[in-house]
Amino acid sequence: MNGLLSSIDSPADLRRLARPQLRPLADELREFLVQSVARTGGHFSSNLGTVELTVALHYVFDTPHDRLVWDVGHQTYPHKILTGRRERMHTLRQLGGISGFPVRSESEYDAFGTAHSSTSISAALGMALAAQAKGERRRAVAVIGDGAMTAGMAFEALNNAGVTKAPLLVVLNDNDMSISPPVGALNRYLAQLMSGRFYAAARSVGRQVLSVAPPLLEFARRFEEHAKGMVVPATLFEKFGFNYIGPIDGHDLESLVPTLENIRRLLDDGAGPQFLHVVTKKGQGYKLAEADPITYHGPGKFDPQVGVVPPAQPPKPTFSAVFGQWLCDMAERDKRLIGITPAMREGSGMVEFHRRFPDRYYDVGIAEQHAVTFAAGLACEGLKPVVAIYSTFLQRAYDQAIHDVALQNLPVVFALDRAGIVGADGPTHCGAYDIPFLRCIPNVAIACPSDEAECYQLLTTAYEQSHPVAVRYPRGAGVGAALPREPQALPYGRGEVRRRGRGVAILAFGTLLHPALQAAEALGATVANMRWAKPLDRDLVLALARDHEALVTVEEGAIAGGAGAAVMELLAAEGVVRPVLPLGLPDRFIEHGDPALLLARLGLDAAGIERSVRDRFGAHLVARPVLEVVHPAA
Repeated sequence: MNGLLSSIDSPADLRRLARPQLRPLADELREFLVQSVARTGGHFSSNLGTVELTVALHYVFDTPHDRLVWDVGHQTYPHKILTGRRERMHTLRQLGGISGFPVRSESEYDAFGTAHSSTSISAALGMALAAQAKGERRRAVAVIGDGAMTAGMAFEALNNAGVTKAPLLVVLNDNDMSISPPVGALNRYLAQLMSGRFYAAARSVGRQVLSVAPPLLEFARRFEEHAKGMVVPATLFEKFGFNYIGPIDGHDLESLVPTLENIRRLLDDGAGPQFLHVVTKKGQGYKLAEADPITYHGPGKFDPQVGVVPPAQPPKPTFSAVFGQWLCDMAERDKRLIGITPAMREGSGMVEFHRRFPDRYYDVGIAEQHAVTFAAGLACEGLKPVVAIYSTFLQRAYDQAIHDVALQNLPVVFALDRAGIVGADGPTHCGAYDIPFLRCIPNVAIACPSDEAECYQLLTTAYEQSHPVAVRYPRGAGVGAALPREPQALPYGRGEVRRRGRGVAILAFGTLLHPALQAAEALGATVANMRWAKPLDRDLVLALARDHEALVTVEEGAIAGGAGAAVMELLAAEGVVRPVLPLGLPDRFIEHGDPALLLARLGLDAAGIERSVRDRFGAHLVARPVLEVVHPAA
């Protein structure tokens, strides 16, 4: 690689450049980003939109001494490239490679680990006040997107920060609008003016002079507020106690750099928290991503000269697509159905439902707590809410699930997408904990479909109940099972035996049924498709314990407190003594990587299940003929 970028191994190298060199550096950085993500896949549109902002922040602030916190963090590839990880970008989101999100253990420049939304302001405020408490001269910067600003936590942090004198800058990266050139030029001038020391000093002196005449002071304050409000949406953030600056063009380095330099001086002068509003464009500099930022949000590998090309053969429907079809089918049958998503319409498979039933579709923004209590309110009035939410994001609404839904025993259906291993997004998005954290809540049931058809049917079963039910299913496609022609329920709380053998019985929860069946062929074992982690099929578990010498539980979720634990609790309560081997996700965070490879490393593929059973129960495994293979009903 030739050019400026090859000479940048740290932000210190960046800060040695002359300001006119920043524009060509940003161009090189964007081109490197396009070529890099095309080879690995990953978040794309959002990173193209933050190239100039990243360059400017590292150029003006003394990172890593100054703390830089990126909200969500899926837009930090330029940050990673400039902070010594350029040569490792080919390993992005791969097993053993660098993460797609900021990770404190990966680099000193990753000041705070982020991947869930709306945490940056709280963390950066903590860092800024910690610096004050320790007597250190340090600034903290939080970069938060306009979507993340919809979450209550962001406003809780603003509310707290506004009553401090913290050396804190909040940068609102607004990529949902554009600035026309005339307004952009005016805003550039106003932003630099309002971030300058002269403006701050003049405002302070003016207040002192006018304080002897309160009516004049109030008039001046209102005039200033409304004058700024004519060209910028300042009032809201000013009311929180921030000095609002902007909006400015987030791709214009000639505006960004001097404005950030002025803000840095304000922070050093003890002016208190500052708020900079920058406007960027998702996909900036790559025309295909600019035109379709959703498709290019997180593409797989692609040819940058051609762009993302749909596969020649249509892929198998994902579980998300199956949920979307079920949602539309059930909505046709029942006008009480309401679909809710916290800002994940595409990811949760709700695009078609939104198109066909716009009056019954609610995207509440990145506000999981509100989504769950909103659903509870709907249920109180006789409607049937279905909350489509990723397993890892339901964690953010745990109190609401307990207090607002379960305690009142309301019939809310939780469609838990991304349950289990998620792959490249890693531990922050791994759906490992939903069975343990839901199983302990009274009134809540948990369904674990083994394939697409069963997912469709168990969603129907969940919808028919008069209490809260969660249906958990993984990311991606299953085995390709054909869906029923219309919604049909399966028996509530009942499993089935799929293969009858001897000696050992494998109790499978969810899609790991299929590798369990493969392992059982070699083991001569019985396999049960349990379908429900709660309520457990008590009769089936006790019958399997009675007829076998040992039990094995298999689940794509945390072993601690999971479905296997539920089986052992039932046996203990019934006084049944049988050895049980629980297989699932261990008590550690699961790294990012290819899902199939991760499952194999965890011993949750067919070979791994067979190996674990032989290691533990080899004495019970004698070559015996298979008694019966049970095929599921068509």
